[in-house]
Amino acid sequence: MSTITFAKAINLGLRKALEQSPKVLLMGEDIGALGGVFRVTDGLQKDFGQERVVDTPLAESGIVGTAIGLALRGYRPVCEIQFDGFIFPAFDQITTQLAKMHYRSKGRLTLPVVIRVPYGGGIGAVEHHSESPEALFAHTAGLRVISPSSPAEAFAMIQQAIASPDPVLFFEPKGRYWEKGEVDVDAAIDAPHPALDTAKVLRAGTDITLVAYGPTVQTALKAAETAATEGTSIEVVDLRTLSPLDTETVAASVRRTGRCVVVHEAPVLYGTGAEVAARITEECFFHLEAPVLRVGGFHTPYPVAKIEHDYLPGLDRVLDAVDRSLAF
Repeated sequence: MSTITFAKAINLGLRKALEQSPKVLLMGEDIGALGGVFRVTDGLQKDFGQERVVDTPLAESGIVGTAIGLALRGYRPVCEIQFDGFIFPAFDQITTQLAKMHYRSKGRLTLPVVIRVPYGGGIGAVEHHSESPEALFAHTAGLRVISPSSPAEAFAMIQQAIASPDPVLFFEPKGRYWEKGEVDVDAAIDAPHPALDTAKVLRAGTDITLVAYGPTVQTALKAAETAATEGTSIEVVDLRTLSPLDTETVAASVRRTGRCVVVHEAPVLYGTGAEVAARITEECFFHLEAPVLRVGGFHTPYPVAKIEHDYLPGLDRVLDAVDRSLAF
């Protein structure tokens, strides 16, 4: 086991994928000699060359459009979108081409493209650098949307995403890039499915289920630790994959606890939490002791860095939702 940062775990996962198949190549702005703005691809161009770790022009639509063509020719391109807010110029290519070609060709064509998206807040960035647009892509049929929450998950899931025959949106919580965790860098990685599509119970509990993914999983675990000092037992479920959504794991947890709170950084309105709440209400109606509650960002543009921590769902807001659910 090695103790490494979240960013380094992705780097090592990309390295393994590059080593295992000559068809894997990386594409993105400044990912080569610079190693990316977050240094996630540091050293990869030096070791694998400019033809496999490609510095692209500043044109996200061109990056994704080129990746689609490469995938149709048998390659497995991994695109980096430098910041979450820059993905929108490529929205057309992702939602009207990448997501639909497999269906339109009646399964004859596959597009194994991975799009890495550093997303979320907490880094004091300027406008368009702290968005959480994951629900827009989870809503689009034909795309897998995943978000790891720890270095170990990031190391495994990036390799599983690259091995998947489907297009994958790989949302990386950039506010967690510098957090460290233990990773077995020599471990054999399970096949992409169903391992890529399953949620995980990270902490067992009896009183309430706290559902999170990506950057808010650590917040949920801290909330569980804090609540335990007051005698409240919280079960924490990491969704891991937003599309397809593992309703079964979440529902099994809620049937045990009778209560559920969903947490994400994206705005609550029309967010992933709404889908989770609807499904849990349908699946667990007679087990629920309280309505499913949601905690997330507000329905405003992402604020300036000075007040972003008032916007993001922190420990106090999560515990307040837990208290409201238990008091119902």
